[in-house]
Amino acid sequence: MRYQDEWLLLEAGDDIDEIEHRPPSEEFLFYWAVANGDVDAVRKNCEMGRFVQSDGVGVLSRNPVTNLKYHFVITTAMVTRLCRQNGMESEQAFRLSDFYIQKLDHIHTVEEVRTLHDEMVMDYTEKMRRYFRKDTNSKHINACKEYIYSHIKERITIEDLSDEFGVSASYLSRLFKKETGVSVSAYIREQKMNIAKNLLRFSDYSLIEIANRLSFSSQSHFIQQFRETVGMTPKKYRDENYMVQWNTKASEDSEQP
Repeated sequence: MRYQDEWLLLEAGDDIDEIEHRPPSEEFLFYWAVANGDVDAVRKNCEMGRFVQSDGVGVLSRNPVTNLKYHFVITTAMVTRLCRQNGMESEQAFRLSDFYIQKLDHIHTVEEVRTLHDEMVMDYTEKMRRYFRKDTNSKHINACKEYIYSHIKERITIEDLSDEFGVSASYLSRLFKKETGVSVSAYIREQKMNIAKNLLRFSDYSLIEIANRLSFSSQSHFIQQFRETVGMTPKKYRDENYMVQWNTKASEDSEQP
């Protein structure tokens, strides 16, 4: 009997596992947190033990350790692809993937797979974090970027930054524009929009929920800022990009010899 025929019989029968899988949005938000270097979000996910929780997760093997290893390989492949798309050197991404997948050969318990998973995703996340925050600016500007990164879901003003680092707002504003080419407010807005785009692509949060999560004063203010920065409304962006996993053309081009 062909596997396809076996599947058709299984699907029609009563023996198939009645598992309702997790919304893919949860997985992709996690993958993008890694690819965006969001250390706090990834660490929180690891601490919650989401990787080893069985609710809403497909059964790929009846052996629990083998099942988790298969999921580990899937996660590594997704993280590798998205980190590459977000700027990680291809060879580095692939070598890192090979390194961690090969470690599975020497692992024999669920807890060991979980520990390896957490180390793997944190390794990718830290590397992406450093990639996005290369020390190409002065100490004050790098510190500003770090503060903005850590408080991006809050309302941040130039006065907040100047108070944090003990310099005048006018001096910090001039220095930031000189070294980055954009104003502080424009930089903060761009970082917030990057998060908003991922939430629109990979979550079912409403516009007002996204506006609140990113500390915009209102939904209309969020829509206005999004349109000015991205060039379209959040609704149109979601309609065109919802659950589009990655830039297929860019990935195909980068894989050509």
